[in-house]
Amino acid sequence: MGMPFEMNTMIVTKGKEKRQKDNFFTLEKNGYRLYPIDIPIEVRHSKESDYHATAIIKKVEWENETTTILYQLVALHSSN
Repeated sequence: MGMPFEMNTMIVTKGKEKRQKDNFFTLEKNGYRLYPIDIPIEVRHSKESDYHATAIIKKVEWENETTTILYQLVALHSSN
């Protein structure tokens, strides 16, 4: 029996990210997801929103059908 998973090439936060310290954040997503590690990827609030930051994922954990990522923001692209 296979394990269902989803491959993601951007971080979609939906406002659920949690700041850990400085520019490091964690985000929990339902299900098992694969993310590229140690390369810059886009961060968006939703799939349809504008590209507003660049991050590098430092850690991915799978547990109890949940994926938790630790990422570092490396650039903001917001007009605020």
